[in-house]
Amino acid sequence: MTQATPKSLRLHVGLFGRRNVGKSSLLNAITRQDVSIVSEHAGTTTDPVEKPMELLPLGPVLFIDTAGIDDVGALGEQRVERTRRIFDRTDVGVLVAEAGEWGEFERAILDEFERRSIPAIVVINKVDLTEPQQDILQELQSRKLKPVMTSLTQGRGVLDFRQALLDCAPDEFVNSPAILGDLVGPGGMAVLVVPIDKEAPKGRLILPQVQSIRDLLDTDAFCMVVKERELREALGRLKEPPKLVVTDSQAFLKVAADTPLDVQMTSFSILFARFKGNLAAMVEGALTIDRLHASDRVLIAESCSHHPIADDIGRVKIPRWLTQYVGGKLEIDFVQGHDFPQDLTQYKLVIHCGACVTNRREVLNRLLRCRQQGVPMTNYGLTIAYSLGIFERALAPFPAALEIYQQRMSKGIA
Repeated sequence: MTQATPKSLRLHVGLFGRRNVGKSSLLNAITRQDVSIVSEHAGTTTDPVEKPMELLPLGPVLFIDTAGIDDVGALGEQRVERTRRIFDRTDVGVLVAEAGEWGEFERAILDEFERRSIPAIVVINKVDLTEPQQDILQELQSRKLKPVMTSLTQGRGVLDFRQALLDCAPDEFVNSPAILGDLVGPGGMAVLVVPIDKEAPKGRLILPQVQSIRDLLDTDAFCMVVKERELREALGRLKEPPKLVVTDSQAFLKVAADTPLDVQMTSFSILFARFKGNLAAMVEGALTIDRLHASDRVLIAESCSHHPIADDIGRVKIPRWLTQYVGGKLEIDFVQGHDFPQDLTQYKLVIHCGACVTNRREVLNRLLRCRQQGVPMTNYGLTIAYSLGIFERALAPFPAALEIYQQRMSKGIA
């Protein structure tokens, strides 16, 4: 059975606009399915609706149909807040407007796209009823935006919208970055250490492991997958040492002990700090662990909403390792999924998971929000490596990130 591309690796296309302008009709037209309910009554879409699809030649995308951001009332405010969160994970923003209605509301959405550096597409719908005014077209031209004219009830403009999406897609989706294939190279060998514990899905591997294997195959590299207790024997059977050993962060100490010093080693989580976020920024965030004191407040953010087990890495192991490192109990809060506080000023550090089920833009938006509020952010793998004293070795495959650490240490700055 072929597995679908994970949502986190899809181009996220957010549809925004007033109620009843045709956002759901546009989604149904481009997907050729009745994904969202269409009604003449405003406010039919009450929560964001997600639809994954293959948009050739671009590839896998995820359309997100939002509730009208001009919703009213107490319940409407909740819908608007959920819609606003979609900005955080939008790679391409689509503003849908009626030909005869344009004002500060539409300008505010375009301003938000621009503030976040989100590529934007403007769809002016219902042009069968009225043509857009010339001053609106001039305003869009001044923003260097060419609107797509549609009449979705007549099926007009759908192909133009499809082409606009292809033209607007960020380069990173046309030329997808590697997870670790660039570190190993064609013909090189990577050994992946995959503990089989209570958190491993029955009969399956976890997502970062699967994606790493696929990435190695895509870059014509070799791959050996072993459990942590088999690593030493597996390395002994190889005729020449591997280019890289990658481990689950929970097995860092054992894998470090069993991997020869002349073989580079890191973790899946650290690979994903580079793949999904900004490794340099997260390395700097990890260095602030030395500034933590007992009773400081730390936020741990998990992308997925799994049910925590007895020895959960985010809720049990990392707090335990940090407590041992700091020498006192920290005040730790947890968030899951797309929940992430707007106000982070109460925290001394934010520790994010590997973000395997979150797209890169949402992680970068969280990093930006932390930076704006002066709060450092790092991730699970970097935190574990730093707390266990193997940070420098875990950064060896990433010379630029390693240099940041070494320079800070040479100056005695944490």
